[in-house]
Amino acid sequence: MEANYVQRIRLVFSKGGPARFISHLDLARTLERALNRAKIPVAYTQGFNRRPRMQMATALPLGYTSECELADVLLAEKMDPAQVQQQLMAKMAPGIEILSVTDVPVSGASLQSLTQSSAYVAMPLDPVDFEQLQVKVAEILTAKKLERTRERRGKKKVYDLRPLILDLAVEQDEDGQVRIQMDLSLAPSKTGRPDEVLRALGFDPLDVRVHRTGMTLNG
Repeated sequence: MEANYVQRIRLVFSKGGPARFISHLDLARTLERALNRAKIPVAYTQGFNRRPRMQMATALPLGYTSECELADVLLAEKMDPAQVQQQLMAKMAPGIEILSVTDVPVSGASLQSLTQSSAYVAMPLDPVDFEQLQVKVAEILTAKKLERTRERRGKKKVYDLRPLILDLAVEQDEDGQVRIQMDLSLAPSKTGRPDEVLRALGFDPLDVRVHRTGMTLNG
């Protein structure tokens, strides 16, 4: 079957404000509606249930904010990336800002297969014993193994969290606000989750504000 697309563009966008409570599925639908309203010539799959040819790098947990979400969109007609950004921002939902639009190879690998790591900053909402937290961070970094259990669809799986933590650091500003910096693996089947790191540090993830600051791709 002949391809019905001629261009692939990559969107880099932020997610905050009211959009932080949009689920991953609803975020995809929000982008689809914005692309339609902005009259961007998105290519669609064939068949009865036609879907836009769009893929996102990775899901951001509900309640998290981000400054580096990624989505690739295939277009049926070529457009100037700057024009796409301008038209799309005029129709985008509150809390989502298109930071850049660039051309990428049409036949390139999928975003999901390219993701390597993701960086986050986590800010506890309540006062923290900074020295004690420093000790916990050091214990995690020097640990040879951190066995944890994940449960999915009623099935439990034991895994090692340690190799999924590429880097972990903590700092405190002059106002006493603690910031936990973490760089976690985002490779296929080797995904580190901020909530699991926070639990290992002794936090309830619901008591911490988490923001994604960067994403690294292979190649």
